[in-house]
Amino acid sequence: MDMASGSHLHQPFATRLLAWFDQHGRKNLPWQHPRTPYRVWISEIMLQQTQVSTVIPYFERWMLRFPELTQLADAPLDEVLEHWAGLGYYARARNLHRAAQICLEQHQGDLPLAAEALCELPGIGLSTANAIISQSTGQAAAVLDGNVRRVLARHAALEVWPGSATGQKVLWSEAAERLPESRGDDYTQAIMDLGALVCLRSKPRCAECPVSEDCQALLEGAVDRLPVAKTPTKVSQRELYWLALLDDQQRILLEKRPAVGIWGGLWCLPEAESLQQLEQESGLDLSSAQILDMRTHRLSHVAMSIHPVVVDCKSSKQLLFKDQMQARETPEQRWFELQPGQLPGIPRPVAILLAELRQ
Repeated sequence: MDMASGSHLHQPFATRLLAWFDQHGRKNLPWQHPRTPYRVWISEIMLQQTQVSTVIPYFERWMLRFPELTQLADAPLDEVLEHWAGLGYYARARNLHRAAQICLEQHQGDLPLAAEALCELPGIGLSTANAIISQSTGQAAAVLDGNVRRVLARHAALEVWPGSATGQKVLWSEAAERLPESRGDDYTQAIMDLGALVCLRSKPRCAECPVSEDCQALLEGAVDRLPVAKTPTKVSQRELYWLALLDDQQRILLEKRPAVGIWGGLWCLPEAESLQQLEQESGLDLSSAQILDMRTHRLSHVAMSIHPVVVDCKSSKQLLFKDQMQARETPEQRWFELQPGQLPGIPRPVAILLAELRQ
């Protein structure tokens, strides 16, 4: 595209974007066939903070187990979390489950298709509500996911952090101004695709952009510094000791984490911040336990150094009677077979460790 040419400049932003989408947009994503409100909703929640390539297999597996909203509402939360395990930000899965139950109770088992009603459901903000409406009905509605914010911040050369109240207000205005009169479903996908495929965070492909002619950041040489970056989040360091306790039947002891916080509602290994604390809390003598090599796991705000402490009661000299082992089982702490199909929803680093223990 000749960026110096003004041949397309008088065409509306949406017209140029839709023409590009017809040639280059993503039209074969699994949630587009069919584009039902439920399928769009699930995909939008999964796509928050997560790339399309990662989401696709999760979405397909989810739809095999929960093809309709009613199946999701009726499922145990543990099973919902199991199908989410590995996607991170687990509050999203808990919100999906609760929202489905509310739809069953208050909306005859369907998602409401009004933005205000959608925003009353847990986990759905205005951008997600509008994405559900636009993509399932064709009605034009403004969205502001991360890709769209980047496109708009550059096209309008907004010198404000998109996450601030002022930035949000200006971005919503810019998003609304660019909406087409029709093809709202394609437009929503198109502007998200533009950010994902062309207006990249680093090394954007401006020469391939259908709206580059009047992109203010490009005209001002400001593409690389827009959108304005947020002050980096402080990352805390955590040293953790995980107890991998195997009973004489080679079952693993897992405990359910609190609903709020890191990996909320998932099953994890008992943990402590020191070997001594782990010994005290477990009531075990860990002096002869096998301590595996440290591994690290990084979340957005926490960097973990994890030391797995393995106690195998089948081979250990440690005295652990069966009644002692059985007494450990509570609603929040249970024994599970090590086989993948027998395990509940567990975080990825726990899954990796248990796979090692199976070998």
